[in-house]
Amino acid sequence: MCIPTRTHLTFNNDKPWFTAKLRHLRQAKEDAYKRGDRVLYNQARNTLNKEIRVAKRNYAKKLEHQFSANEPASVWKGLKDITNYKTPSPSTEANQQLAEDLNGFYCRFETPSLTPHTRSEHLSTQPSTPPATPLSPTPTFQISEDDVRQVFRKNKRRKAPGPDGVTPACLKTCADQLAPIFSQIFNRSLELCKVPACFKRSTIIPIPKKPKITGLNDYRPVALTSVVMKTFERLVLAYLKDITGPLLDPLQFAYRANRSVDDAVNMGLHFILQHLDKTGTYVRILFVDFSSAFNTIIPTLLQTKLTQLSVPSSICQWITSFLTDRQQLVRIGKFTSNNRTTSTGTPQGCVLSPLLFSLYTNDCTSKDPSVKLLKYADDTTVIGLIKDGDESAYRQEVKELAVWCSLNNLELNTLKTVEMIVDFRRNPPALPPLTIMDSTVTTVESFRFLGTTISQDLKWDTHIDSIVKKAQQRLYFLRQLRKFNLPQELLKQFYSAVIESVLCTSITVWFGSATKSDIRRLQRTVRTAERIIGAPLPTLQELYTSRVRKRAQKITLDPSHPSHLLFELLPSGRRYRAPNTRTARHKNSFFPQAIYLMNS
Repeated sequence: MCIPTRTHLTFNNDKPWFTAKLRHLRQAKEDAYKRGDRVLYNQARNTLNKEIRVAKRNYAKKLEHQFSANEPASVWKGLKDITNYKTPSPSTEANQQLAEDLNGFYCRFETPSLTPHTRSEHLSTQPSTPPATPLSPTPTFQISEDDVRQVFRKNKRRKAPGPDGVTPACLKTCADQLAPIFSQIFNRSLELCKVPACFKRSTIIPIPKKPKITGLNDYRPVALTSVVMKTFERLVLAYLKDITGPLLDPLQFAYRANRSVDDAVNMGLHFILQHLDKTGTYVRILFVDFSSAFNTIIPTLLQTKLTQLSVPSSICQWITSFLTDRQQLVRIGKFTSNNRTTSTGTPQGCVLSPLLFSLYTNDCTSKDPSVKLLKYADDTTVIGLIKDGDESAYRQEVKELAVWCSLNNLELNTLKTVEMIVDFRRNPPALPPLTIMDSTVTTVESFRFLGTTISQDLKWDTHIDSIVKKAQQRLYFLRQLRKFNLPQELLKQFYSAVIESVLCTSITVWFGSATKSDIRRLQRTVRTAERIIGAPLPTLQELYTSRVRKRAQKITLDPSHPSHLLFELLPSGRRYRAPNTRTARHKNSFFPQAIYLMNS
């Protein structure tokens, strides 16, 4: 009698749909195999296969419910179980000493690293302690119970609590009862210009930046702060945005309405391509890297800058109180460090931190029109538009940037600061290297700028290679879901959220200038997904056209946007003036293509 070999019986019983009943049937099948009973073996095998199909259908219904209920965490957990995906753990093991070392490392900017000469000059013009201002009995603005109640109700239940142990679910559930109490506490805090000490405590969770840890800087400090204080910060944030919004640097694209990463990249490329259309020109691009930029803010300097931005003095003092004498500890695994007190920097995790950093660096701008300084939070890029080999303005702006950083306690990471030269001249001469603080800046051929890989030849094959690779890896998850016979609509929803989002990452930046072969590679991934789902999907050309039009329409409706002036209406009022483009790379970039699509 012929019985299948032992290898045919192996089956992964770690799958989420592998129930106790299936394990019992699998054991019966193995017992029949050991006894050599072919009839019983075939019967047990058929019963097991039938029950496996039923279990898969039931699990598919569970996944379908999770999709419909908008539970992405549960869906991804199920996908990881299906595919046996294991999250790689960092190579360094947690211990008590590591927690203490990290806490000290995150407080290393507590004493500003300024030279005595520079520091004295700075302190002579700006006092270290601003003079006290008489406080009015009523704060600058009042927080109502309704405002507090609305913010409490918007809390996400799954978010982690802060050191005080108050959970978002508690605030969300008891919003009606707690709003009157906390509105009084918040208003009293604004009136006294002080933040309660319990609101300023934070627990820092170090998150590894990469799988292999080589030093303390490979951990990103994410601060868990009080959920109550985050509610307070959101209310102050809305007030600060109303005051400082019109005064912010137009080339700061982070944390602002109707601004995005794509806008920052497209604006930088516009400056570059428009300049390169002229003869005898080239561009030098400096990608600046700061060391722990958010941890370097000095509250007294920030208070002076806020005063210059017309922020009321009482709010300035409240923010200074918020940033000083903060208690923090580091928790890594089951180990917790001792408490440390810090009065420098803003925790990465506070609601106000991004805006405060933008306001802190708001006066870091370029004075020369041939040098553009783009900012996206702490990502700073200096673009030197050079003509006839005259680099004096560019080098002067870089020198002034280094001086500004030393005056404002920001540490330039010269090892990670790199430069890229874009030069399409025939037989260009060798250009002298750039030096910052006696350190020669490394020249690179490509750089990942705000998620988009830019090459010095302004071609996109390297960036598209990474997109295709990532999208093809995610097709595996789509195939696994298809095996569970999920409905087409849910498969299309998964494709749109997981695969199409990768294919369309910064599509308004690179698609117009991509080669036909690169577009075919991208579209091949879409066709593969169509075969898996069994339904037609939108082409990348359609997605590109719709996104360019939508983005252009939003820019034309926002006069404060830095690229708003590029959309100039003709006297007829029906069409936009087309820009003068001499090269195909400029013509195929975002703004000329957006104007062409708007006119058509």
